[in-house]
Amino acid sequence: MIIYVTGGVRSGKSRFAMDLALQKSANPVYVATSRIWDEDFAERVKRHQDERGPEWTSLESERDIHLLPLAGKVAVIDCVTLWLTNLFVAFEYNVEKSLAAFKAEIDALAAIDANFIIISNEIGMGVHAETEAGRKFTDLQGWANQYVAAVAREAIMMVSGLPLILKSTK
Repeated sequence: MIIYVTGGVRSGKSRFAMDLALQKSANPVYVATSRIWDEDFAERVKRHQDERGPEWTSLESERDIHLLPLAGKVAVIDCVTLWLTNLFVAFEYNVEKSLAAFKAEIDALAAIDANFIIISNEIGMGVHAETEAGRKFTDLQGWANQYVAAVAREAIMMVSGLPLILKSTK
C-alpha cells in the first residue's frame, strides 16, 4: 500500500509521515533518497536524522529503492524530489527516461507486501524556473507526483502543518 504525502518546503510533510509511520509500526524504516550536495544540505540531513529515535531503521538509496529489504515493513520514503534529481542526472536531463524509470520503481514498490509513505514536494506552485533544466525538472516532478498520487491508496497535502486529505480509499 502507498500513502502519498505532498506539500511545500517546511509544510510539515516529514513530521506527518513519520508520525503516521509510528502509528502503523513500532519499528518503521526511513529511506533517505538524497545525496549530500553541500554543507547546508548536510545540516538538513543531520536535522532529519536527529528527529528520528532508536525505533527507526535508516536506509539510504539514491535509486533502486525496490531492491531494499522492505517487505513486511512500514517505510517512509523521503523524498521523491531528491530521488527524481538522482534519476534526472543519471539520465542526463532526459525527462522521458527519468519518468519511465521512476514509474517502474513505483510499480515495483507497489508490488511489495509493505506499507510505503512516500513524501514529495509541490515545486510547480511557485515561481517559473529560469533555466531549461529547471523547467524540465518542474514538469518531471509534476508528472511523477501525479503518478504516485494515482497509484496511492491515500494522498495527503500538507499546508502550514495541516493535512488536507486529497484521496482516501480506506
